[in-house]
Amino acid sequence: MYPNSLTQLARANPFSAPLFTLQKVEEPSQNLAAEHGLSKRTLAAAAVADSEISCEFGSMKYYALCGFGGILSCGITHTAVVPLDLVKCRLQVDPDKYKSIFKGFSITIKEDGMRGLAKGWAPTFIGYSMQGLCKFGFYEVFKITYSDFIGEENTYLWRTSLYLAASASAEFFADIALAPMEACKVRIQTCPGYASNLRQCAPKMFAEEGIWAFYKGVVPLWMRQIPYTMMKFACFERTVELLYKHVVPKPRAECSKSEQLVVTFVAGYIAGVFCAIVSHPADSVVSVLNKESGSSAIGVLKKLGPKGVWKGLVARIIMIGTLTALQWFIYDSVKVYFRLPRPPPPEMPESLKKKLGLTE
Repeated sequence: MYPNSLTQLARANPFSAPLFTLQKVEEPSQNLAAEHGLSKRTLAAAAVADSEISCEFGSMKYYALCGFGGILSCGITHTAVVPLDLVKCRLQVDPDKYKSIFKGFSITIKEDGMRGLAKGWAPTFIGYSMQGLCKFGFYEVFKITYSDFIGEENTYLWRTSLYLAASASAEFFADIALAPMEACKVRIQTCPGYASNLRQCAPKMFAEEGIWAFYKGVVPLWMRQIPYTMMKFACFERTVELLYKHVVPKPRAECSKSEQLVVTFVAGYIAGVFCAIVSHPADSVVSVLNKESGSSAIGVLKKLGPKGVWKGLVARIIMIGTLTALQWFIYDSVKVYFRLPRPPPPEMPESLKKKLGLTE
């Protein structure tokens, strides 16, 4: 009686860890697949017929197109919300002058005109395009690599941990690519008169502080972006899984491409709200750090205090929620357009069902 109750409880909790140890057992179905020359990756990507996909799941072409999808999803969306990002940054670094979102917009337009709202668009587009390439491209690489390493059954049991580890690994490299342009963007947006565009800003920063000017914010950037990305990917993956299980009235295989993209957008927005909350304190530190030359992350944190690090949170929730939803929508649309393999939400492997006594 007790083992059955424990198993049911473990299965009911979507974020649970396995409460038992799995032993490697040779499965006849796996041997049969090997005899027919079917790879594990091909089986994992069997969501669509072979004639409907353009490349093999986990191939170099697959990774390259996923990276391209990341460039479009991050580059376009972050550039589109530059006005809101500009006001958010100014709220963080000068809260006495820019007391609210609406006050920030009105003061910016009054002082710089409508063109002033577009300040920093070039470093934003370049920086976040590079970040998107690494973020989405490396996420797919690490997710498949880690999955192959731990095996099919543990991939299912520990899938949330897998999403967290893969996204953290990808974001580590993505932030190195982003840091120089992020530093230029913040300096242009928050230091009136310093530089009006990227061509002026980058050489001036290098002349004043050397290469360190572009990478002094990389550690706070990791503090902001790695938790953000871990939440972004893990929350999105699990939300999609739960939406298809409890909300969408039919299986994913029976949904049209348009219906699937709607689910993607909804799950992306839900993930984005949590992302904004988790990463906002570090975002405030990055904004002030890149504005003030010679400052340190610890010094800025002490200066802002517990309340100061939450300035601009409402603007960030609106921006990041919309941003994340659009990013996932664009990324998934790229996969659909290029006919990339899009595996369905994970299901318990047959071999694990047998071990749990769920099948005869």
